[in-house]
This record gives sequence, structure tokens and C-alpha cells, in this order.
Amino acid sequence: MITKHPFGNTGHESTRVIFGAAGLGSCSQDFADEVFETLVNFGVNHIDTAASYGDAEERIAPWMQSHRSKFFLATKTENRDASGARASLERSLTRLGVDKVDLIQLHNLVESDEWEQVHQKGGALEALVAAKDEGLVDFIGVTGHGTRIPAMHIRSLAEFPYDSVLFPYNYTMVSNPNYRDDVEQLIEICTRRNVAIQTIKSVARGRWNGSSPETAHFSWYEPLQEDSAIQRAVSFVLGRDGIFLNTSSDYRLLNKILETASSEIEAPSEESMENDVHNFGIKPLFDGGALELI
Repeated sequence: MITKHPFGNTGHESTRVIFGAAGLGSCSQDFADEVFETLVNFGVNHIDTAASYGDAEERIAPWMQSHRSKFFLATKTENRDASGARASLERSLTRLGVDKVDLIQLHNLVESDEWEQVHQKGGALEALVAAKDEGLVDFIGVTGHGTRIPAMHIRSLAEFPYDSVLFPYNYTMVSNPNYRDDVEQLIEICTRRNVAIQTIKSVARGRWNGSSPETAHFSWYEPLQEDSAIQRAVSFVLGRDGIFLNTSSDYRLLNKILETASSEIEAPSEESMENDVHNFGIKPLFDGGALELI
């Protein structure tokens, strides 16, 4: 079974692999049911979805009717104003078929103007705190993409005691010294304050580039396909104590990720990771410049 670890200050022991539900956004309920059977078989007990993930919340809903107690349930809102965030949360509760979610997250809070709006009077945070007071959510987090997000999370944590953060973490991303410095500072703050640390894009090979029209795309980035490389990429993340790995939206990789997480984890050597970068053409998803946005 997959190792569990306290999810920050929430009191929940989450599996170190969290199920990322973005891939459920455009699938059938039958397919979603098969995915959930896999999650139950591996003992995954934490789901991360978002209001913007197509029909993902509706695909999750049938499982919540009979399995709600088995899962820590998190969703996200992209709204920056209080009324919009409240409406987004209420819609998510309806679509998920639940009375409350364990965690609501401000989705991709990276732009300074949006950050200011969220944290001012009448901003989204005000609505989420009110929802927490009403018992509609238990915890509040913040997520993001790109090389700027660790620094923005540090700014967010200085403004409000968020319960969780989420950011990209893989070998090529942390090979960028500026990004790595921000990540290390963020992890130090989160560890000291007992803030849950979630990571994404562990198995990313790079952006789709020159693929044939017949190539199926199940995530916005191209994931690794080779079993050994996936195993090392997952082990690179889970080899670091205290951080969680969110699965790829390409569910063809789900079993391999979960199988790796279920085995004894040994952090791969830097040489082996460098060999994978060379052999499989792994590129950073974000570079602080032309590749900064999705």
C-alpha cells in the first residue's frame, strides 16, 4: 500500500500520492468508475479536483454517495472576487453531491493584480473564510503553475495562514537554480508552519512539439512513457520526505505511478536523472520566459 503522511495541519493522513482529477473532465462515467476502482485497490484516499476541470466533479459525485468517508476531497476556484468564489464553491458542492469539501483552493494564484484582488475586502479569500465559518469547507489552500509560483506562495503565506500549497516539482524544474532556491525557501516555511506541500508535473517530459495529428493527448503536456523513467521520476518526488505527488491527467500512467508509490522508494541518483534528461529529451515545462504560461 502507498505510504501515508499527515496532510499539513488538517489531521488527515493522506496517501503520498494524491489523485489529480483533471483527466475525468471529458470522460464517461464508466471510465471514471474504472479509475476509482483502481484508486480504491491501491488505497488512495485523497482527491484533488477543480471547478474548471470540465465534468470532473460530476464524475466524482457517484463515488461520494457511498465512499465519502474514504476520501479527503479538495476542489478549486478560479474566481478572485467574493461573490464569484462563493458561487463557484456552491456549484462545486452541488456537482460533487456533498455538503462540504475538506479543502478549497485558490486556483493558479500567480498574477500580482489577481493576488491583490483575492486578499482585499470583497476578495475571494473573504468568501472562503466565511464558507469555512459556515462549515462548508474545513481548510483553505493555494495552487499555481510556472516558475513564479513558489515565490508567490511565500507571499501568500505571509498574508494568510493557508493550509496547503501546490506547485510544479520535478528534476528539470528544480535544476533551475532560481526556481530551486524559491522552492527550498517555500518548503522550509511550509515545514516549519505545518502547511501541506503538494506537487504536480512529476512525470512531464515537456511540451507537445511536432507530434503527429494521430498522437493522443491526454494531458496538456507530453508525459514520459517509458516505465523505468516514470518510476525514477515518481521516486525523485517521493524520495523527498513530507511532500505529496499529484497524479497526471493521463490515466494511462496511473497504474505505473501507483505501483511505484506502493513499493519501497529510493531516491534516484543525479546521474540517473541526468541520463533520463538526455535519453528521453526531457525539457522544463516552464522557463520564466516564453514557456511560462500553460
